Amino acid sequence: MSTSKTNVSLKQLKSSLLLLLAAIVWGAAFVAQSVAGESIGTFTFNGIRFIIGGICLLPFIHKQGTKITSISREKLLGGVLCGTALFLASTAQQAGIAMGAEAGEAGFLTACYIVLVPVIGIFLGRKCSGIVWIAVGITLAGLYLLCFRSFPRNGLLSMSGANLMLLLCAFLFSVQILGIDHYAPTMSPVSLACVQFFVSGVLSCLMAVFTEVIPDPSGWAASLSVPSAWIPILYTGIFSSAVGYTLQAVGQRDLNPTLASLIMSMESVFSTLFGWLILGQTMTARELLGCVLIFTAIILAQVPLPQNDKKKKKGDYL
Repeated sequence: MSTSKTNVSLKQLKSSLLLLLAAIVWGAAFVAQSVAGESIGTFTFNGIRFIIGGICLLPFIHKQGTKITSISREKLLGGVLCGTALFLASTAQQAGIAMGAEAGEAGFLTACYIVLVPVIGIFLGRKCSGIVWIAVGITLAGLYLLCFRSFPRNGLLSMSGANLMLLLCAFLFSVQILGIDHYAPTMSPVSLACVQFFVSGVLSCLMAVFTEVIPDPSGWAASLSVPSAWIPILYTGIFSSAVGYTLQAVGQRDLNPTLASLIMSMESVFSTLFGWLILGQTMTARELLGCVLIFTAIILAQVPLPQNDKKKKKGDYL
């Protein structure tokens, strides 16, 4: 194997490990979000945590010799687009849950971005190898086993309004992932993540004013006056947002978005594991099998295949 190919493989391995670490951080955040959701409004919670995430990254931007005001208009637009997609995806997910979707349905349908990312990529002129499509299918089966303790009564899924909203959420997360893939190679990952957080945070705060503060100002203030409420806010703001999404921006620089989405879907596995370790939730044999399938699919997708460099296009995936 040539030195250049070895360097590429090492970069891809490093990127995969960074995205796996992001999935671990996001999986642990599931516990924090569950606790916070019992007392804090969705828009208030998202607004504060994303703004905290953006503030945490500001010192690192200045360390790199970059200022927010010096970012080019095109790169700033990239952060705005990714931040808007993140805001809309988070809102659609919470709306689906509020409309009555069960936790298993929410987790499964949200993770459908692992299918939507390569499908949307086809329309952008990118291709996936057969082994990656097989890995996507195995991951989808694993997520189904992980998210549903038993088969839904109305067949595979009943397409209610809540489920349609969650599919919209999955599509929006796909847009966010592809947006990161497009802008991360040409923009500082820290700057991209920082702009993304401030955009999503400001939009969430504006929505919080109209839907949570104005309707019940005393209740809104009371929810934030509880000291224990700030533990999940700080965790998700510092770790889930500042650390997790920055790892995503860095990890996707040298990895195709389809493989990246497969690795990030491990968030569902880690959320189940942390729910078991921290909240005392039990894991069934069905859920364990789902975890094994997802892990197997990700390993399968990492296996290098012999390719004809002359036939491979620049935008192709594995």
